[in-house]
Amino acid sequence: MVIIAAAPPAAPSRSWYKIPYVQVLIAILIGVMVGYLWPSVATNDWIKALGDGFIKLIKMLVAPIIFCTVVSGISHIQDAGKVGRVGIKALVYFEVVSTFALLLGLVIGNLFPIGHGLAVKPDAVAVAGLVNKSEAQKGVDFVLNIIPDSVVGALARGDILQVLLFAILLGFSLMALGEKGARLRGIIDDAAHAVFGVIAIVMKAAPIGAFGAMAYTIGKFGPAALSNLVGLILLFYATAALFVVLVLGLIGRMIGFSIFKFIAYIKDELLIVLGTSSSESALPQLMKKLERLGCSKPLVGLVVPTGYSFNLDGTNIYMTLATLFIAQALDINLTLGQQFTIIIVAMLTSKGASGVTGAGFITLAATLTVVSPALVPGIAIIFSIDKFMSEVRALTNVTGNGVAAMFVSWWEGELDQASLCKRLNREDRPGDVGTSE
Repeated sequence: MVIIAAAPPAAPSRSWYKIPYVQVLIAILIGVMVGYLWPSVATNDWIKALGDGFIKLIKMLVAPIIFCTVVSGISHIQDAGKVGRVGIKALVYFEVVSTFALLLGLVIGNLFPIGHGLAVKPDAVAVAGLVNKSEAQKGVDFVLNIIPDSVVGALARGDILQVLLFAILLGFSLMALGEKGARLRGIIDDAAHAVFGVIAIVMKAAPIGAFGAMAYTIGKFGPAALSNLVGLILLFYATAALFVVLVLGLIGRMIGFSIFKFIAYIKDELLIVLGTSSSESALPQLMKKLERLGCSKPLVGLVVPTGYSFNLDGTNIYMTLATLFIAQALDINLTLGQQFTIIIVAMLTSKGASGVTGAGFITLAATLTVVSPALVPGIAIIFSIDKFMSEVRALTNVTGNGVAAMFVSWWEGELDQASLCKRLNREDRPGDVGTSE
């Protein structure tokens, strides 16, 4: 008697309008239309609150997610030396790739001097507050600010580096406790699953947040904001795309995957970032997807949160490109030595930038202050279009951090190649981000 096994029932296909990234994309398009056709409606405080509110909901969960994942990741590692080794490898990767990003922006800015002849009057008053913030941002202050005044305060403010420092220390402490710390480790693991469950609930509001953010942006700045400096915007977009395809693409090939397939894999997160202009809005989901992709969970917990402060590829491209553009617009000739100074200064100032909208603009002001005080008033030239470039900064940062986690996992020999191929080739579709694996 031959027994024929019944084929497993096919997974029911979701209607196209129920797919998260489709909903976000539709919301972005509607937001653009509303902002263009009815700017008075789009600039209403309540419309703006839709985007701001969604970002606040995500930011509310970023610190707990980082704390739980980092503590859990380190505490479950038996070899303490491995944490230090992974940290050093991650920092080496960050510095090398960030240098490529800075150099690319510098080269493109020199090859295409589109800032020359720009008849725009810089209005220093409009950005005086940002300049004051940048002047206060010294290297020693940045280092000291990593140490929180209190753990509760760091969690309450959502300061990523401060939370990361305490999480690393607590993770080492639980590792040293061994079995004595098993109970607390279990509680933290359960808390992480619970917070990811909250993330799944919050993400249902992603289309609403994307609509509000995009409608307000187009309604406030309008097409005129793009027409003045459309050259800089397009050049920055092209440079960021070139960096992703060439630099990150080559790194992907070294590991064994296509950068285009990876971008398709994280399209949901990229569209959310596009709508909110905040790379932090995609951090929890990105970490979960990287784990499903075959990256080691402890490494993801260490590399991705650290990368949000130390591996900002999009911000680095923006800093060198925008600095050259401002110098050209103000007819200030920068020597080769000054241009290399931009790289050194930007390498330091960019480390204080987070994934929040506008942080890149503040770090640009900090860079200009150090390179040449004469350039500082020129940041008002690009003030009106910074919003449009912040979206590409965030998209590039998210993609770069995803590739960084995979590279360090591969470097450590902890990248599951079978799972990587399966996911990227769409042989197995991951479920919605939540408590399930």
